[in-house]
Amino acid sequence: MQNDEISLKELILKLQEWWKYILSKWIIILMAGIIGGALGFVYAWSKKPVYTAQTTFVLEEGESGGGLGQYAGIASMMGVDLGGGGGGIFKGDNILELYKSRRMIQETLLAVDTFNGKQQSLIERYIEFNKMRDGWNEKPNLKDIHFDNLNNFNRTQDSVIGKLVETLNSGILEVTKPDKKLSIISVSVRYGDELFAKSLANNIVSKVNTFYINTKTKKSSENLAILQNQSDSVRRVLNSSIGGVAAAVDANPNLNPAFQTLRVASQRKQVDVQASGAIYQEIVKNLEMAKISLRNEKPLIQIIDEPVFPLKMEKLGKAKGIILGGIIFGFLTIFFLLSRKIFKGLMAN
Repeated sequence: MQNDEISLKELILKLQEWWKYILSKWIIILMAGIIGGALGFVYAWSKKPVYTAQTTFVLEEGESGGGLGQYAGIASMMGVDLGGGGGGIFKGDNILELYKSRRMIQETLLAVDTFNGKQQSLIERYIEFNKMRDGWNEKPNLKDIHFDNLNNFNRTQDSVIGKLVETLNSGILEVTKPDKKLSIISVSVRYGDELFAKSLANNIVSKVNTFYINTKTKKSSENLAILQNQSDSVRRVLNSSIGGVAAAVDANPNLNPAFQTLRVASQRKQVDVQASGAIYQEIVKNLEMAKISLRNEKPLIQIIDEPVFPLKMEKLGKAKGIILGGIIFGFLTIFFLLSRKIFKGLMAN
């Protein structure tokens, strides 16, 4: 049987052979390192800096039910819902995914901000910075595309926005929780345009947090609006009944005690006043409890840090580019030379 195992001595001899071979090719390796350093310098010189805009905020969820369980039970017996049943919406890390949704990113891109003294939407700023219209001029369906009409986009506009959403989610926009045990959320935007990075970070935090709060409190807000409408309606009826009592009394200022039928109109109005007053009193109680419930359910979002100029800049230095380029090209050249020698040895055997 042929023994394919290699001894330690043979391994050492083989490594020594390779080392001598590499030393014999030092000129080629040096030239490769010089070329790699030159390319690294060119890359570092031409590479645009990347700016990072970071916003951190703390999120405190509202209390589900608002601590009004006993009042909510009483109110429900009267057919009144004080809310507090939406505690399952956006629990946990769902808000992180909300930042990556197309709807939130699209609304942010269509937002208007001031860039160098000029009002411009974020999507137009992105297109201008990347000089995308230079390539679009050769395409009839993209040549005259704009994003002014926010409510009626065609297929081409939706396609462009979809691509931009994918691009932002692929590395430009990052939303994380630095510590899983804490309720602190970090929103970072890394981009070559400093103005765009700061504007995108500020706008998306504002829009997502507003949408989050409105969604969390939507049910309680609707119930509060219904109770407020009922309160106003009953109050109008009560005022009308009070006026009716006064009108009935004024119609018979000197009432003859012998004619009791003349009292019927004023007594009916008085009953309406009492009934409307009792109903109005209960509705006002429920209305105040609904207001408390809404305040308790509303999540607290407090901004900790906002991006300020100048933003943190990341740029590959020229010296670092030369060193990295030389090392990478040197190792690649060594690998190529050794691979070629091993291949020739195998072919010779």
